[in-house]
Parts: sequence; structure tokens; C-alpha cells
Amino acid sequence: MYFRTFAAAAALLVATGAAQAEFTLGDRFTDADGDLVADIPSDPSQQIDPGTLIFAYTPVEDPAVYAEVWAGFLEHLEAATGKDVQFFPVQSNAAQIEAMRAGRLHIAGFNTGSNPLAVACAGFRPFAMMAAADGSYGYEMEIITYPGSGIESVEDIRGKQMAFTSETSNSGFKAPSALLASEFGMTAGTDFEPVFSGAHDNSILGVANKDYPAAAIANSVKARMLDRGVVNADQLSVIYTSQTFPTTGYGVVYNLAPELQQQIRDAFFSYDWEGTALAEEFGRNGEDQFIEISFQENWAVIRQIDEANGVEYTCN
Repeated sequence: MYFRTFAAAAALLVATGAAQAEFTLGDRFTDADGDLVADIPSDPSQQIDPGTLIFAYTPVEDPAVYAEVWAGFLEHLEAATGKDVQFFPVQSNAAQIEAMRAGRLHIAGFNTGSNPLAVACAGFRPFAMMAAADGSYGYEMEIITYPGSGIESVEDIRGKQMAFTSETSNSGFKAPSALLASEFGMTAGTDFEPVFSGAHDNSILGVANKDYPAAAIANSVKARMLDRGVVNADQLSVIYTSQTFPTTGYGVVYNLAPELQQQIRDAFFSYDWEGTALAEEFGRNGEDQFIEISFQENWAVIRQIDEANGVEYTCN
């Protein structure tokens, strides 16, 4: 099994002249303090204070499962804000970003790779991330296959099919794309056939059921699926593991009233995880609290990967 520091792969792409993308916010936003996230509008007429708050977790194969997982936390949010809070199941990262851009989504957990685009184009203001009791956090990108696939190393993917999740996913597309190009000289469409499953759990199930010979996935999702018995460990084989990346970032849309943003923020950090469905589900990854994060600092490596891939934060 491989283990590599992905920053080296990203640096190599930059050094060899790959197109770079400077991170900038969309034209509708300002960033007077230079923290790379949209400022809250100073004009009260541009702020919103909805009677019902809409919350969405990052896209998953079975949103109904996660609606139940988050139910207790949403009740806590209701008590903290005095508002109704509804769970909004999203089918894709693009749909989640568009919902926030259009004003239909107020609180969200955006996956690692889609965080920069959500910040740049939807006015997302991330402030929290799940972590272990000791403050450690994150997950690794893995390239997986199934036993007997004939794939023993990354190089063996040449000429075969490989599953990604979506183009906005860090571990499901961006990181492995830069890695395969820089470290192995392999390009999608030339050296292997890329397919998109839509979600990490879809990719993991696809490999376990031998629909895909290989896939790039987040091992935090795999761990939860193994723990629930959705797949078995003997159905999967890991051929590559990356460095640790930040996980899902939680936050709010930029134009919520400041007092409401503070109430929501406080609710995340005051939530008691003990005995909750949230603890049961995410405890499978060793996570049992929310910690404060900075998009500018914690997502620096993800923006570096985007630069290495020539990603443009274009907001139409």
C-alpha cells in the first residue's frame, strides 16, 4: 500500500507549469478583512432573517439515513435560534451550492472539495468541523479496488476504468487527478477511462460489487459503511493512501443577520454529543465534537490542490 504526502504532488504540478487558479470571491461579495470569506452585509436591508432555516448535509447515497442522524442536532438548533429548522436532502454538490446561491439554503456542511467553490460563489462562511476528543481531525483519500481485480498497484489502473465521485470532490476527484498526473504520469481519458458515480458510497459499493475495478474515495465514508455492515472489509483492497485532509466544513450563508449567525455558531459549539445519533454515526470515524476552523488556514492545502489542477472559481 502506498502512502504519499500530497503537497509534494501538488507542488510538482505547479513546478511543471500546470495552470494555477487564484482564489477570489464572486463579484457579489466583499472581503474587507482579507479572511477569504464573504463579509456580512453592513446594510441591514441586505441581511435576511428567515422564519424557517434550511440545513443540508453533503450529498450521500441515502439522505433519509442522515436526516435521522441530524434530527437531534436540528432540534438543538431550533432551541438555540427560536426558529424552525428543516433538513434538505441534496443530490449533488452542484445542487447544494446552487441552493445556497439562490437563497434556499442557510446552514450547510459542504464536503472538503466543494468548500472553496461554495465560499467563492455561494457566500458560504464555514466555521466548524468535526474532530476527535483530542482535537485531531481529517480523513485520507484512498484508491481502492477489489481482491482479484488484477490491480495490485496504481500503475495497474492503466487501460482500465476508474470511478470518481464528482468534479467538485477533493478526495473523489481533485486530489487523485493531480496525484495520478504528477506521480504516475496518468491522465483520465488517455491512460484510463474515468466514470463518475455521484457519491463516495456509490463508488465504494460499486467496487465492492465489482462494477468498478478501482475508485478514489474518502476513507471516512468507507469506515462508516464498514461499521454499519453495508460492505465488508474483504470486499475491498487499498492500493494508495494520501496525507490527511480536512473533512466537511460547516457554516452559514453570508447574509444571515449577524445575531442569527452568532446563535447558529454557538449552537454548534454547545451541542452535547453524548448518546446522540450524531455521535453514533460519526463516532465511527472517532469524531465526537465540533471545533472552530478557519477557511483561510485549514483549507490552504485544498486550494493548493485546486491550483495544481488549474481549477477556476468562476461564478456565473
